[in-house]
Amino acid sequence: MSVTPETAVVLDNRFARELPEMAVPWQAEAAPDPRLLVLNERLAADLGLDPDWLRGPEGLGLLLGTAVPSGATPVAQAYSGHQFGGFVPRLGDGRALLLGELTDRDGCPRDLHLKGSGRTPFARGGDGLAAVGPMLREYIVSEAMHAMGIPTTRSLAVVATGRDVWRETQLPGAVLARTASSHLRVGSFQYAIQYCNAARDLELLRRLADHAIARHHPQAAEAENRYFALFDAVVSVQASLVAQWLLVGFVHGVMNTDNMTISGETIDYGPCAFMEAFDPDTVFSSIDQGGRYAYGNQPAIAQWNLARFAETLLPLIADDGEQAVAILTESLSGFRAKFDHAWSTGMRAKLGLPAEADDVAARALIDDLLVLLQQNQIDYTSFFRALGRAARGDTSVVRDLFAVPSTLDEWLGRWRTLGPSADTMDEVNPIYIPRNHIVEEALGAATAGDLEPVHRLMEVLAAPYRERAGLDRYAAPAPQDFGAYRTFCGT
Repeated sequence: MSVTPETAVVLDNRFARELPEMAVPWQAEAAPDPRLLVLNERLAADLGLDPDWLRGPEGLGLLLGTAVPSGATPVAQAYSGHQFGGFVPRLGDGRALLLGELTDRDGCPRDLHLKGSGRTPFARGGDGLAAVGPMLREYIVSEAMHAMGIPTTRSLAVVATGRDVWRETQLPGAVLARTASSHLRVGSFQYAIQYCNAARDLELLRRLADHAIARHHPQAAEAENRYFALFDAVVSVQASLVAQWLLVGFVHGVMNTDNMTISGETIDYGPCAFMEAFDPDTVFSSIDQGGRYAYGNQPAIAQWNLARFAETLLPLIADDGEQAVAILTESLSGFRAKFDHAWSTGMRAKLGLPAEADDVAARALIDDLLVLLQQNQIDYTSFFRALGRAARGDTSVVRDLFAVPSTLDEWLGRWRTLGPSADTMDEVNPIYIPRNHIVEEALGAATAGDLEPVHRLMEVLAAPYRERAGLDRYAAPAPQDFGAYRTFCGT
């Protein structure tokens, strides 16, 4: 690729270089008629990329993976995974490519990764392509999560390819360019341990673990047992992440082990959605018929996934198998306490409770509130924003959310006695989330060629905690005639 010094892009190939057994060199498919749909200019600048250059032919070539810098080694990554509890030994990037690693303006390495760039050796019969709608969904929701301060992969751009793809119908194709601290997953370790077992050699597993430590958890390198410290660090970041999901009503939808990152970032926004009426059994994914990944199940599933991660690390922890199991079990058993602490701290903030508020009273207040919300089918996001107004003295809005407003009065009385802070509440309770009906409206318009609803939605979601005039429809729950919502993985 020819580049000028001002726009020169350097892509390291560290993953491919250090872990060649898990990287298949591959090239993206050509796009017959590429057209940039959305570009995250702020993220581009953070990555040291010129937005104007990215809009040009060379930049589009990078975003599609069809023109990469000299020295780059695009690869499809190998990994395994438990999908809905069933183990698949060889998954990998079936329609994705890791183009390489950029160094951002803070000096941190960031993967540049594509989705929908064509079939790879891991495609397992799929076409390797993606449609405009699902790629824009990931762009919208991942950037909304980032704006809310939740660790996540980021979306850099969506480029229409000019090639149609077939799902249930013919749809316009697109490629998503996204970034992440890395794309290492629990499934990466599941693949590596299989490889090592077959080779009767732990070298690959050790290299992978050392790579993960250097990339994400460098403090583990100083520990007495660096691999135990790695596991404990991943337990901590995942406990915090899932707590943050629940606090904003996010339902991931497909928490397979190949979708749990070692970094603690949210990854894979296929069948995700945000809960409206509070219900722990909320499921949106069309393929999750048993509710395995329901809203309220997410902490338990995260712990289950971490148990699978622990199994891969056993031979690195101790020579004695029983001792290794005991060591990792102790750390894993701490997941729930770490999650509970993160979640209860977050809930206290959502209720504006001061640090000195009695713990027993606060916990009872939280537990009783969740029962009230579920029994009365109250919109989760709207409730907490309305409660912030109640902290300033106006209880009418929050009471009016209930069919019988007096239902809330006893709870409100107990809450007021704890001295809630409205300012604290407004800092942590979003007013604007990716409302499912508005997301679908925007995606439908984009698929038909009108991108204005997507651009407008992104402007709203960029400042989720700041109420603005004229945006009431973006803060409102779906109308009754929207019906039951179902999401699809997009593959």
